[in-house]
Amino acid sequence: MIMRPGQQLLLPANPVFIWTSLLLALLVNMLPLGRTPWMPDLVALVVVFWSVHQPLRVGIGVAFVFGLAMDVQQAGLLGQHALAYTALSYFAITIHRRLLWFSVPSQALQVLPLFVAAQAIQMAVRMLAGDVFPGFTALFAPAIESLLWPVVSVLLLAPQRRAPDPDENRPL
Repeated sequence: MIMRPGQQLLLPANPVFIWTSLLLALLVNMLPLGRTPWMPDLVALVVVFWSVHQPLRVGIGVAFVFGLAMDVQQAGLLGQHALAYTALSYFAITIHRRLLWFSVPSQALQVLPLFVAAQAIQMAVRMLAGDVFPGFTALFAPAIESLLWPVVSVLLLAPQRRAPDPDENRPL
């Protein structure tokens, strides 16, 4: 793939780091902070990030498993998070080549419709099962997830940016 001018060459992603970040996001989502409709879903954010940057390692199957884990943890409808995360991963993998050509703030705008669609899928599944409409404050969660995209990008790409053998003559 042709790189943009000024783009840094990244080291390969460590699979242990990928799985650790996914499990850490799952644990943060499981904290008993009280589930409000505007609270961002960190598992969805990290699944989309790794589906964009490492689509061969984190794909639809991983998204489905983490979605089932979130469904079991929240004692909600079995499959609502799994369906939403699977759709998120599918669409993230679909646009990953195009998305990587944009700058990180532009990427945040590009993934915003994905997060809105995932939130809409979850709301539709809950409402079909007889739950009430949570209100328009639920649309704050995708906006907050999109605003967190640059922070997550910096944090999760940091281990790949360090030089393997730094020296004065080779700045890579």
